[in-house]
Amino acid sequence: MGAGKTTLLRAISGLIALSAGKIQYEDRSISGLEAHILARRGLVHVPQGRQIVPALSVEDNLKIGAVQAGVSREEIDQRAAQEYRRFPVLKARKAISGASLSGGEQQMLALSRALMMSPRVLLLDEPSLGLAPQIVFMILNALRALASEGMAVLLVEQAAFLALETADRGIVLRNGEFVLHDEAKLLRKNKQLLESYLA
Repeated sequence: MGAGKTTLLRAISGLIALSAGKIQYEDRSISGLEAHILARRGLVHVPQGRQIVPALSVEDNLKIGAVQAGVSREEIDQRAAQEYRRFPVLKARKAISGASLSGGEQQMLALSRALMMSPRVLLLDEPSLGLAPQIVFMILNALRALASEGMAVLLVEQAAFLALETADRGIVLRNGEFVLHDEAKLLRKNKQLLESYLA
């Protein structure tokens, strides 16, 4: 049985129905709202497995989410330019299909596509899965920069110690229950306790 991390993100982002309880966002209940409505309200989910559109070019993959969110053409071009600055490799490969990208490049594209919607809350599910360490650090550094600019980032990550190097706070789930939560720096110091929960 899993810890419930992916299920939690899917419930928050409206991809699955709640079996009990409610979810609040900006002091309002969002329980039962669909994912595309939540995305327009600033809550955007990057699911595990990246889920880019393989047949579309990098540029079209970037634009598709923003179009669905009702962003103007001029604003889309400005946001795309910003994402190309964030991940220059995407600019160099903008005309090729998403299927032709490496796993790391696909993860950068999935993240940038979400950022095209200017989220206030960004949910990411296992962005490091299967990626080379240098790509993981690049993505985590980008997330840290976004958080420092005021974006709330909820990161689900199996590589807990790596995530805690980036995070402000950490939460450990077991079977869908919060079993440990504290400031990331305190959790990093108490490695033995954290390992006992993650074993």
